[in-house]
Amino acid sequence: MKLQLTAKKMQVNQTFADYAEKKLKKLDRFFGDEADAKIVMSAFKDEITIELTVTYSNMFFRAEQRAADKEDALDACIDKIIRQIRKNKTKVEKSLRENAFADQYDDSMEEQQRYEIIRHKKFTLRPMNAEEAILQMNMLGHSFFMFKNADSGEVNVVYRRDDGNYAILEPERD
Repeated sequence: MKLQLTAKKMQVNQTFADYAEKKLKKLDRFFGDEADAKIVMSAFKDEITIELTVTYSNMFFRAEQRAADKEDALDACIDKIIRQIRKNKTKVEKSLRENAFADQYDDSMEEQQRYEIIRHKKFTLRPMNAEEAILQMNMLGHSFFMFKNADSGEVNVVYRRDDGNYAILEPERD
């Protein structure tokens, strides 16, 4: 697994880089060597925030954790990603390495998870800028809002993050 470490407002020492590489080996049984892992560390007051994103064959797994100790935060992120994989085992298994789950769980022990779509909604996309989309989202009381970006003409989604800030999802151009 290829690892990229980034730090904001702090320094990353070699000891932590080695620790991260060692801990990410837990994910090798699912992904193998073809996966890319990106760790973004940031410090705020007396807490360290670790964001771990693993990319493998057009699939993204992401976890974020705050803790007083960066090693504890990284361990929690890795555990979250393993839980995500296990929760979606049947759907993810097709894209991950064969036999990645062979020694994990017996299928009879795990209840099959099915997703039921209970509503379909259609609406007209109006061209607007991101600020107007955020305003519309807040007026509707939703946590996300899809809109046609007036600047690019692309369909975008604006959403409220757990930290109270906003983010935009936009398609990548090839």
